Amino acid sequence: MSAVESTDVLIIGSGFGGAIAAYHLASGGAKVTVLERGPWLTGEDFTHDYKFGTYTRMFDFVVGDGMSILSGNCVGGGSMVYFAALPRAPRFVFERHGSIGRRMWPAAISRDTLEPWYDRVAESMPISQQDWDTVPYAGGLFAAACKAAGRTSNPVPVAVEHAKCTNCNWMMAGCRFDAKRSLLLNYLPGALAHGAQIKPLTEVQYLTRHSDGSYRAHYNTLHDVDYREITGSGVIDAKMIILAAGAGATPVILQRSEEFLGKMPHAVGRYFSGNGERLNTAIVNEDKVRELFGLSRADGKAYEANQIGRGPVVASWDNLDGSLPEYERFSLEQLYFPPGLGTILAQVPDAVGPSWFGVEKKEILKKWKSWLTTFTMSEDDNEGVFGPPPPTGNAIRISQQMLARGALRYDPTPNTLHGWKVSDDAVREIMEKDGLSRVMPWTNDVVGAYTVHPLASCRIGDDPNTSALDDRHELRGHPGIFVTDGSAVPGALTVNPAMTIAALAERSMPGIVAAAQARGIKVTYGAPTPSGGTSTRDAAMPVALKLAQRGPS
Repeated sequence: MSAVESTDVLIIGSGFGGAIAAYHLASGGAKVTVLERGPWLTGEDFTHDYKFGTYTRMFDFVVGDGMSILSGNCVGGGSMVYFAALPRAPRFVFERHGSIGRRMWPAAISRDTLEPWYDRVAESMPISQQDWDTVPYAGGLFAAACKAAGRTSNPVPVAVEHAKCTNCNWMMAGCRFDAKRSLLLNYLPGALAHGAQIKPLTEVQYLTRHSDGSYRAHYNTLHDVDYREITGSGVIDAKMIILAAGAGATPVILQRSEEFLGKMPHAVGRYFSGNGERLNTAIVNEDKVRELFGLSRADGKAYEANQIGRGPVVASWDNLDGSLPEYERFSLEQLYFPPGLGTILAQVPDAVGPSWFGVEKKEILKKWKSWLTTFTMSEDDNEGVFGPPPPTGNAIRISQQMLARGALRYDPTPNTLHGWKVSDDAVREIMEKDGLSRVMPWTNDVVGAYTVHPLASCRIGDDPNTSALDDRHELRGHPGIFVTDGSAVPGALTVNPAMTIAALAERSMPGIVAAAQARGIKVTYGAPTPSGGTSTRDAAMPVALKLAQRGPS
């Protein structure tokens, strides 16, 4: 019988939560192994097309009952397919009550207490504040429309090196120019340099516990083209487990592990949030662009710029106002979705009945370069619940890559629906003023609601009845298992969540290192940023020492 592989810390997933943990633990001296369900891709693998076998390798699109999730599926996780928008969450977010009638976030966490950890991420990525000279044309049009409607707008802070960016708008398929600062350019190479191992195409199925309190992960290996094909299986032992497989997969692994580990906290697989997300497409009137704003591109066209630029570059944050009622607070971002992903769910304005297909839809597809998509992030009621897990993986795969059917059920409450309506009305006020465009929300008839920022399915909190993790990110009742991905975030953030997920992961590390030491792992905390910076480390160290000295909640 061959020897069982073992490691000090096993990290499941390589997105923000997994990569940050891998870097700090490996740099501190621990033996670290990262298991990633998706492939290991780099710049040369990213092609400027949306053919099967290129971008489909990088995504996981799971259709649930009332909610579908689009997430990253590769080494680097969501950072490979995100648009690099990294705003910090508004102050009021941390005081939200949501559906439980009390503060969702742990008492120890507020915007103020999270600030040094935001700073650590900003030094590690790093993040640049765009100015109006670097905003692509579509963002400029949205800004002009906001101004005409009496609203303010702002360039979005992004992790993009502008000197390398070509405004090709292929960010969703990975950046082949390395202009977008994914995790392949900072935390992950830092972890590898300190000896961490990353194993791609390795899908963890469940966990078991040894009598000494250590753990064993049971996994399948997947074919590099057809992810439905299992090519092998194995196990790996670890003194500590960090789950960072994403809010659509982490709870499924824990649900499947309940048979072997014992009862899971009630909140595992409950309180899922889609970050209150909503999409509207405006069909822009080219003549009105020239008439109302006097705008034209260098080629003389008034707009026709939907295919030029990069992700969300301009946002309207007027409704990120803590004095507004809950469920009426949201952000609006100009956003690019390419043909295929961005045209299927779009509807025809003014049509009678369903219009995401048919003759009228065919006609507006001819004008797709004149579209402008607006992305809403609002407040929902955390109404998502995961049903029994599938036989393997996080969902039942339908196609070789990308498409699967999951066990998530999401039935929007009146509060969530109200938030969507208020934000839809705001989009129309901006984009339809003076005949600039006609606006229609993307349909929910095909795949239900949809999110690219799944959150909260194993959330932190102070109340054991409504949170799966304590404020150190340790799974209640299961010492030595931690969760550091988006599933740990308590609820919708009203902005892009990557920065907050990363800041929470950074904040969790002193406590996780202390827990690792208590489990006999020789590891220390205090590494500089992956690029060698130390200013934010020094600023955060007093807080880190307090977090490390605290015992489990």
